[in-house]
Amino acid sequence: MSQQPDSASNDGPPPSPDAVPRGPTRLVDRAYRSLRDDLIALRIEPGAPLDERQLSASLKVGLTPVRDAIKRLTLERLVVTYPRRGTFAAEIHISDERWLTEARTGLEGLAALLAAQRATDAECAALLDLTQKLEASKDSKLSIEYIDRDAAVHRAIYAAARNPYLESTLNQYTNAALRIWHYTLRAMGPASPPPCDQTEVVAAIVARDGERARTAAEAHLLDYSVQVKRLLQA
Repeated sequence: MSQQPDSASNDGPPPSPDAVPRGPTRLVDRAYRSLRDDLIALRIEPGAPLDERQLSASLKVGLTPVRDAIKRLTLERLVVTYPRRGTFAAEIHISDERWLTEARTGLEGLAALLAAQRATDAECAALLDLTQKLEASKDSKLSIEYIDRDAAVHRAIYAAARNPYLESTLNQYTNAALRIWHYTLRAMGPASPPPCDQTEVVAAIVARDGERARTAAEAHLLDYSVQVKRLLQA
């Protein structure tokens, strides 16, 4: 009879290309992350056409990595392809925020719980460092840096959970949610909302308190959802 793998094992499918890098980056992953970040931050406008040759030149990679990256982004609903029309950045639908929050809440809590159980000391130290940097940028007006650092904390928690299926799924949902967040903040003009705090989530993970980490992660995500709705109604 074969022995079951340990629950915290790294066995399983390869990590998501938008996961925290753990080694040398392949060209396709570099192309993916660059395009993903441009789509999330709206540097590529919703509905804008994507020209593979132009992207290949600007990213300094071949056509194959660009095409493979676009395929991944299509599966994640950040890009859409229409027969005989071409490939475009997906439009943003604010109503998706509700569906994303419903899908993410329990999974975010689970990731935080697992991270509290499985994170290495080095990962805990990195999380504390990321949280400090996040706090340092919380008072910035319309701070892209703040959004990026908040996302970095999320991705580090997913990685520390040591579950590649959970990590991949949450990264995909987070990408879509971040895009809505950027869209909402851009619509506001120069003002910025009170930031969503992840200090309690990270503190619970570092303290190895899984249930407190789960509760804090779910509360953090629900707070984010409330703020998006409040901004949209302003």
